[in-house]
Amino acid sequence: MSALAQTHAGFAVSHDPQASDTSPRNDRGRWLELLTGGLTFDLVGLSGGSPAATPPQGYSFGLPPDLDGARLEAITLQPGPHLASGGAMLPVVRSLASLAANLAVLPGVVAVAWHPARCWSAPERFRDSVLRWIEGGAFPAFSLAALTSAQDGALQSEGLALFTGQELRIDPGLADSTAETGKIALRLLHWLFEHGSLTEEVRIAAPDGSSLLLEPSTDGMLVRVSAD
Repeated sequence: MSALAQTHAGFAVSHDPQASDTSPRNDRGRWLELLTGGLTFDLVGLSGGSPAATPPQGYSFGLPPDLDGARLEAITLQPGPHLASGGAMLPVVRSLASLAANLAVLPGVVAVAWHPARCWSAPERFRDSVLRWIEGGAFPAFSLAALTSAQDGALQSEGLALFTGQELRIDPGLADSTAETGKIALRLLHWLFEHGSLTEEVRIAAPDGSSLLLEPSTDGMLVRVSAD
């Protein structure tokens, strides 16, 4: 970690406690405090202590189909105690994702798990998509969010709510193929990230130029998408 920090990877090791450390965080085993962009994050479960709990795996992107997550040892990157109340704020989430992307180059990293979306991604895939986003690119769907089919055939996101407070739901039959529906979903994930929570009906253009109707659900938890 120290060697990586010295290669201009965008972070510094701001605290490296010893075995005699008596801080409240010491009960989580071996950990480091990392500093990036003026914010500190804890890296928990390092060698020399108990590994962190393995996060749930709902979706896999770019990983071998036979990967057995139960055989891996997890380390967890999380906001430091002073950020606990603001862990969902966008500057904190962006810094956390960026730091995770930079750590993905460490030897032995097999997968990067983004807990709010239950996404497990290949390290290079996570790193490339997140760093492009940090530099002004599209929202990194399939790294920080996922898409799944509902029982009625609708396509629904998981993980977008961390950024907007709402998940996306695309009505079944909106497009002629799964591929076309996926293109619509990717555009809408980025659009909703850019525009934030939806409180009233909005019409926007689909990739093929047709009109889409976006409307918040009655409880405000979903953005429903249908043909206009």
